Amino acid sequence: MSDQNSKPERRPIDPALYSPSKKGPIGKFFAPVAGFGVTISSMFRPVVTEEYPFKRTPTQPRFHGRHQLNRYADGLERCIGCELCAWACPADAIYVEAGTNTPDAQYSPGERFGVVYQINYLRCILCGLCIQACPTRALTMTNEFDDLVGETRESLIFDKQDLLAPMLDGMLAAPHPMVEGTDDDDYYRNEITGPTQAQIDWVAQRRPDDPTLKTARPVEEAAK
Repeated sequence: MSDQNSKPERRPIDPALYSPSKKGPIGKFFAPVAGFGVTISSMFRPVVTEEYPFKRTPTQPRFHGRHQLNRYADGLERCIGCELCAWACPADAIYVEAGTNTPDAQYSPGERFGVVYQINYLRCILCGLCIQACPTRALTMTNEFDDLVGETRESLIFDKQDLLAPMLDGMLAAPHPMVEGTDDDDYYRNEITGPTQAQIDWVAQRRPDDPTLKTARPVEEAAK
């Protein structure tokens, strides 16, 4: 009776199965320069030179570039200072301080807005987790990447004014009240189509030199 605990007998491994194949006379002759085969073949191909920054190559639509803090159609800021983007950042590159909106200084719908907003591009890895965490789509990423290089470390720490989206034609610069008869839910559902005449009059009374007063276009119905 055979012993059940005995190990099965293994066959010896043939070293010829794993040893490198022997080269013929021609292979031995070219062996010293065989490693340069790719290099030599590339020497005869046409050279492709990226003429950046004089000629920019278009990026892919989903390219993750510089961040942007967006606005609503009437000019109020989307950021509510919730700091979820800072919590989601794996590189600890985002710093946010929230403030409270007041009747005379309404920067965003609801109660809070981002007073301080900084992104340290010396740390940022452009992963996009911050824009996924944002509940109001205030933070998105553009296709721009030119600004992500600088001569000093301080120039790569972007403040709120560096990240805010430009004022589009028809918007009214904050602060100003929300559209009359609306709440923050109406803003979050993108039911605001532009500033109303009441908002424009409010800014004209308190900031008559505001440049956006010249381009602001009042809408008859800003919310559904």
